[in-house]
Amino acid sequence: MNTPSPRFQEFFFSLYEGLPRQGTGNRACAARALALCAELGPAPAIIDLGCGVGGQTWHLAELTVGTITAIDSHAPSIERMRQGIAQRGLAQRITALVGDMAAPPVAPPGGFDLVWSEGALYSVGLAQALAVCHALLRPGGYLAFTDAVWRSDVPPAEVRAGFEADSPTVGRVDDNRAATRAAGFRLADHFPLPDAAWWDDFYTPMTQRINVLRQQHAGDAEAAAILDQLAKEPELHRRFGHHYAYEFFVARKAPAGGAGGN
Repeated sequence: MNTPSPRFQEFFFSLYEGLPRQGTGNRACAARALALCAELGPAPAIIDLGCGVGGQTWHLAELTVGTITAIDSHAPSIERMRQGIAQRGLAQRITALVGDMAAPPVAPPGGFDLVWSEGALYSVGLAQALAVCHALLRPGGYLAFTDAVWRSDVPPAEVRAGFEADSPTVGRVDDNRAATRAAGFRLADHFPLPDAAWWDDFYTPMTQRINVLRQQHAGDAEAAAILDQLAKEPELHRRFGHHYAYEFFVARKAPAGGAGGN
């Protein structure tokens, strides 16, 4: 894989850090996933892995009354999130930390009731990420995560190339179900994210932000080429979204003295 140029990284972060959220999802999907955590306590201790700028973290704060530890490896995203925490008066409930999802900077492990991660576990590798999540949870705790999955057996080469550049291990829903069970979880349920979860808070503001950046850098050929490249993602989804999906999985770690799941 080619290393992105400094100019590409500059535009990439300028684009993504200006969005309401940095990946697919919405409040309705978060609420549906939380409802599947049937025995979650009234004030759960939650850890949000790969929180980005906090799009889904704000939903969790609205939908629960627990505490949230939000972790991301990108320091500017955490800084923006800390500003949002202060603006929303949530300093008593949300702690934002710069850290590696593969080794979250929390101690002791096994202290969380819910591990949440939207569109981020792939960056660690699903099997390793699931092991990390299992270790973070108390017995009987829940895991809720989204991950890309193929809907078709033979996706177009253009789509496959886009995923393989960033997430080469994308599989089918059954692959993720099996990986979740192998990690010691009992799967509660799973569901695909609807099209609105791709567009409302993600691809529509992304397209708008790209247009703003084009205006700001008019006459800059290198900038135009980079923005054309970044604009490919929403356009690919518009053309080929029926070949893939983001799936929300909700699973549970066995309660103390209980057995693993099916």
